[in-house]
Amino acid sequence: MSPDDIEENGKKKAEPSVEINGLEETADEVEYEPIGEGDTIPEKKDKAGLRPHGEEEKGLKHKLKKKEAEIKTLKKDHDELKDKYLRKLAEMENLRKRFERERADYLQYALNEFLRETLVVLDNFERALKTSDQADGKSFQEGVELIYRQYLDLIKKKGVRPIDLSDKKFDPAVQQAVLTEESDEVEEPEVAEVLQRGYWLQDRLLRPSMVKVLVPRKREGS
Repeated sequence: MSPDDIEENGKKKAEPSVEINGLEETADEVEYEPIGEGDTIPEKKDKAGLRPHGEEEKGLKHKLKKKEAEIKTLKKDHDELKDKYLRKLAEMENLRKRFERERADYLQYALNEFLRETLVVLDNFERALKTSDQADGKSFQEGVELIYRQYLDLIKKKGVRPIDLSDKKFDPAVQQAVLTEESDEVEEPEVAEVLQRGYWLQDRLLRPSMVKVLVPRKREGS
């Protein structure tokens, strides 16, 4: 003990005291727990509570690598989808060209087949004309009627049929009035004469019938 620790009256000076939880303890009475091998020193932070710059940079680099991996995956998916789209587009274009080619071939060969069949009718007309001088009127007429029926059978096979005119009522949907005539014998428009026959192609109108129509005569004062 140094002389400074002893007052002039010979008494020892009081030890400095530490106040803990409202109790005063001297410095000699305060116990300090040593740091063991398994204990960790609390991480030091700056006044704002942030980690040191080195660890923050490490975390940012980790996030950056993660985002780069995500971008790489998205780019790969994009390239795969683009490749599939281009392949499908090429397939559709090839199918379209193939369809157009087959359609053109079908129409060409279908027309060729029809024309080949009509040549038979043309041959019969030529034979009839060659023998017209030698045949009488009745034989010639029978020959023409035979060719006519032959041609009707041919177009029926292709779905062409004449419009039925058994009902004399005028139907503007399938008939075209070329001539009209007033009459006291009809109360509504009525077909008087067929000038040119109309035809159906399957269920569609191929051409309307050209007809002469009788219409009711207008009454005076009406």
